[in-house]
Amino acid sequence: MRIHVTFIDRVGITQEVLALLCGRSFNLDAVEMVPPNVYIDAPTLGVEVLEELREALLGVQGVQAVKVVDILPGQRRHLQLDALLAASSDPVLAVDKCGHVLLANAALITLCGCGPAGESLTKLFNDSDLLTSLIEHAFRLPMREVSLGGQTLLLDAMPITEAGALITLYQPSRIVERLSALRHDHADGFDALLGDSPPIHLLKARAHRVGVLDAPLLIQGETGTGKELVARACHASSSRCDAPFLALNCAALPENLAESELFGYAAGAFTGAQRGGKLGLLELADQGTVFLDEIGEMSPYLQAKLLRFLSDGCFRRVGGDREVKVNVRILSATHRNLEKMVSEGHFREDLFYRLNVLNLQVPPLRERGNDILLMAQHFMRQACAQIQRPICHLAPSTFPALLGNRWPGNVRQLQNVIFRAAAICETPLVDLDDLDIARTAVERQSTAEVTSLEEAVAGFEKNLLEQLYSSYPSSRLLAVRLQTSHSAIAIRLRKYRIPGRP
Repeated sequence: MRIHVTFIDRVGITQEVLALLCGRSFNLDAVEMVPPNVYIDAPTLGVEVLEELREALLGVQGVQAVKVVDILPGQRRHLQLDALLAASSDPVLAVDKCGHVLLANAALITLCGCGPAGESLTKLFNDSDLLTSLIEHAFRLPMREVSLGGQTLLLDAMPITEAGALITLYQPSRIVERLSALRHDHADGFDALLGDSPPIHLLKARAHRVGVLDAPLLIQGETGTGKELVARACHASSSRCDAPFLALNCAALPENLAESELFGYAAGAFTGAQRGGKLGLLELADQGTVFLDEIGEMSPYLQAKLLRFLSDGCFRRVGGDREVKVNVRILSATHRNLEKMVSEGHFREDLFYRLNVLNLQVPPLRERGNDILLMAQHFMRQACAQIQRPICHLAPSTFPALLGNRWPGNVRQLQNVIFRAAAICETPLVDLDDLDIARTAVERQSTAEVTSLEEAVAGFEKNLLEQLYSSYPSSRLLAVRLQTSHSAIAIRLRKYRIPGRP
């Protein structure tokens, strides 16, 4: 039975209360003194003894009430702490200021195989430098790599005032998942691929099929077409969608940095290396996806190391002697002709076939027709929100120029053009001069005043069909070239009287 005694604090009252307890022949499991309260846990205390004890306690000057309670405050806090630790799927332990384990949650005990209470962090992690560094820096250290139970984990310490610290161990992939959730608030999946043209419909249909297959995928297309968006969409549609997606631009880093970013490095691998080593993208993305952009720029040495990883999922960190095995899907992308590079000896043929198990071709913007206007209007809304100005609109006079431009920089170039126009335009209506001020490479195909979207589209269709008809002199050939139906082309040829039809 547990009781709660409330009293008016005065000198000596706690001694009188305790003297009454000591004079009774029953066991006490716990007594908590928090003046003006005393909490008593006495398992053998019966109802009859309780009534006698209650009268005796109320006879002490200053005692106001004696009542039965379900649990003592300290016991309640302990249960809450245990529940909190048990609820965490990450291994957690509390240590004193000397680095000895005070308590650990179930996840850590499972990892260790036994309860580590009383052990030193040095013995637990078999790392003599770890405890020294933690104590020297008052348990405030950047997240550090440790090894426990044969697993590589990241240790995060949070100091507790004058009492030690709370230490949490994270799987590397858990950290990456949280960072990804913070960084990528844009639409994932195929909704991120804007457009309604036949080429983009064909791309989405094929990407839906290959995205779910757990095999390497090579994405090809011109610079700025959105190859990384396609890669993210394929990841989001796969069984790995809840695991990390990490990207490395092979053209952005020199060979040695690209190697350490991808494969990581061991402790002391080189001068200036992070103490304790560093995890590479392959380890951080375990069970997830790694996207290698501009794979055609990868050095021959890294090509060989990547080929070995694709063969058996194993690699060694830079300066390391331990084999690391992970389960990662590799997606790669390039704007270069890898087959030609293979024939010229600039890219490994065996690696090309490893990467090109599945493939996608992202169409250039100039082949996507009215998607250009759809995306331009989307980027305009996006730009206005970013620079915090009222929404601007594209004037109909800009449509032929936007549709007729070759867009060598593709979607990225269009986005930049629209952003500059939104920033420069002084009125809510963006006209052709605003695009010119933004120094675009737009080609003015007509000086006629355009009054509507339908007129602009009609003009573009007529010009396009007239240009292609000489090379594809039938409705069926044109339909194949433009990836649409024979009847749709026949209707337009009659509409625009091509070539000289009545």
